Amino acid sequence: MSRIVGTDVPRPEGPAKVAGRALYVADLDVPGAWVGGAVRADVARGRLLGVDRDPAFDFARVVVVGPEDVPGENVQALIVDDQPVLAAKEVRHWGEPLLLVAAPDRATLVEALRALRPRIEPLEAVLDFERSTRVFKEIDIDKGDVDGTFAAPPAGARVFEGEYRTDSQEQLYIEPQGCIAWPPERDGTITVKGSLQCPHYVRKALARCMGVALEQARVVQCETGGGFGGKEEYPSVVACHAALLAKKCGKAVKVLYERHEDLLVTPKRHPSRVVHRTLVGEDGTLLAMDVDVLFDGGAYTTLSPVVLSRGCIHAAGPYRCANVRIRGRVVATNHVPYGAFRGFGAPQTCFAVERMLDRIARGIGMHPAELRWKNRLRLGDATATGQVLKESVGATEVLERVFERTEFDRREWCGLAVKDSAAIRSQAPFSPIPEGQRQAESNGGNRGKRSQAPSRGGAVTSEPLRGRGLSFFFHGAGFTGSGEEMLKGRVRVSLLPDGRVEVLAGSTEIGQGTNALFAAIASEALGSALDDVVVATPDTARVPDSGPTVASRTCMVVGGCLANACRELRARVDGAEADANAPTRSRANTSPDSGSSLRERARAFLARGGDGVVTTTYHSPAGLQWDDARYRGDAYPVYGWAADLAEVEVDPLTFDVRVTRISTAVDVGKALQPKLVEGQIEGGTLQAIGWSQLEVITTRAGRFEQDRLATCIIPTTLDAPPVDVMLVEIPFAHGPFGAKGVGEMPMDGGAPAVIAAIEDALGLHLTHLPATPERILEAWLAAHPEERA
Repeated sequence: MSRIVGTDVPRPEGPAKVAGRALYVADLDVPGAWVGGAVRADVARGRLLGVDRDPAFDFARVVVVGPEDVPGENVQALIVDDQPVLAAKEVRHWGEPLLLVAAPDRATLVEALRALRPRIEPLEAVLDFERSTRVFKEIDIDKGDVDGTFAAPPAGARVFEGEYRTDSQEQLYIEPQGCIAWPPERDGTITVKGSLQCPHYVRKALARCMGVALEQARVVQCETGGGFGGKEEYPSVVACHAALLAKKCGKAVKVLYERHEDLLVTPKRHPSRVVHRTLVGEDGTLLAMDVDVLFDGGAYTTLSPVVLSRGCIHAAGPYRCANVRIRGRVVATNHVPYGAFRGFGAPQTCFAVERMLDRIARGIGMHPAELRWKNRLRLGDATATGQVLKESVGATEVLERVFERTEFDRREWCGLAVKDSAAIRSQAPFSPIPEGQRQAESNGGNRGKRSQAPSRGGAVTSEPLRGRGLSFFFHGAGFTGSGEEMLKGRVRVSLLPDGRVEVLAGSTEIGQGTNALFAAIASEALGSALDDVVVATPDTARVPDSGPTVASRTCMVVGGCLANACRELRARVDGAEADANAPTRSRANTSPDSGSSLRERARAFLARGGDGVVTTTYHSPAGLQWDDARYRGDAYPVYGWAADLAEVEVDPLTFDVRVTRISTAVDVGKALQPKLVEGQIEGGTLQAIGWSQLEVITTRAGRFEQDRLATCIIPTTLDAPPVDVMLVEIPFAHGPFGAKGVGEMPMDGGAPAVIAAIEDALGLHLTHLPATPERILEAWLAAHPEERA
């Protein structure tokens, strides 16, 4: 019986954060430390001719680092070696770093940066990703016979086509990027501390840039104020810059981005264009899907290949379809490189397939709940990559939960009604929102009534138009295909002299609750008290490489390793005690419930010379097969499943949208820490709501225009609707205590649900995120040309 799992434990770092004692990188007081910054390009593409120095400035006051000062390789080590640490001849994006400067104080640094003036010959930039011919990565997924099915469709089948676009999105973590580096020690070791998600990523980049062995690069995570993917790869850039400056000036150097700089030069979500062509049977069965996915990668490869990979694998949605073709490309432009953001490519393609399902629903006159229920994946079905779903498939359960709670399947959507709602859900004992509360929140006599929409030719109602929209989605947990086997993430647990257990892992706490999660998993597996567990600070000199804190893998993959390591350690300690007390005491009586605490047993174990260190390596479930060349097979060990129901009010005069409620059912396998899980779902859902119709990211001549908090808008607490979270638990045997990944999935469904709700309110099939009032107006005028002035 679980003692800790399924309950809510305190967050170990919580009190220090609340009291203001937590130290972020900007809080580190390093006597004599200098500050660093970069001289950046002011064009999207060009040829670097040189850098002029203002003779009025005394450059003896500062240290300047150029490409020639890089002791190792002038490359940011990631998937492909195409991005320099400092551009030497060619400029590929606005804001690209050309030189580095360190100064004893910020005022001198600002003065020095202004005194260095790059001379760049502008070249024609590629800023429209649909016209780019330089491809970073292509992916083909094929299942069945798409061409043959389209060529010879069954009687009554219809073809639907749609083109869907999503703009970029800024992570807007609460703490900007920052690192501090120390000059090399006598043995050549270089130490960097910073705000980051993936210390071992940074370590590898640092070793290559500085020309040292991997063991001589030490990276320590400071308290980190959020990441959302934005601190996956980019901290390697900041760390290398800080280390280069520290080496040249012989002092510790802090490189701390102000918000303005952070917004201008750091990676954001990839813009996308997805084209769907779908063949649908007369009864609503999906017969064939032909999908073309195109992402803007920006100037360098960074993480674009794996973002495209996840996007393509999820492009057909959580739906059964015998014939699927997906073609994906991510191309180069002269924008700031795009990178990781929560969801990692899946939100873009999820938006497209969910909008396509709504287009089909209206086209064939079938309620969207009925269409999704009919085509949902179930146990034994095969995904687009041919993966047969063998366990932990919560598709039916999440839809049932949302239908029971919201009665969406019993109400019209865009004038469509479900023909037999009893046939598409069981009568499970779920609790709907009380009718009185539901009527008070969304008493919508005007939902879906186009007669109350804006009209230039007659009276215009000021009453908001209300609508509801559904999305259904899944998300693979862990790295794609054989990624986890190649990575071989490791976790170590070690007995401390006082009998406590130290957890050593490379996974980081970035606000999502890793420390509390690891403490709970370890305590449960050890059979110990929570205060018997200590979670070590991620320091590459001490912790093994557990893999990056990304891809919804921290709980399922790293947590699974941790549980196994703790079970082995407990078996060692209990086995040694049993042997020491035999035959007077049976091993069955050596549990912590028999009066002997873990600390006591551990201290005795160490006193007898026991080995108190256990290291485990992750191994995928047996039987998984993946062909990376053909993109066929088991893409992920397991999927999470979810359904969202959004409710909106649209102002008929301004087209301003207010999301009034989100109901979301999420299959998480097992909620190890329910409040943390609910917090992840609420936070990811709010980010998706912001992306749907509020957050605008635009560029001009390759430069991001939303370069300050006054213009880079995200939802505030006043914009946040009630989020009704329904946790569904369909355990995954290979996850710790049945758990699956959850962190990314909430980002996938919020936007299409909100846009579907707007369609219910206005009758407009919107195809471009974010759906700003200006875009809604354009769509309205396109649908009602007689109302153009």
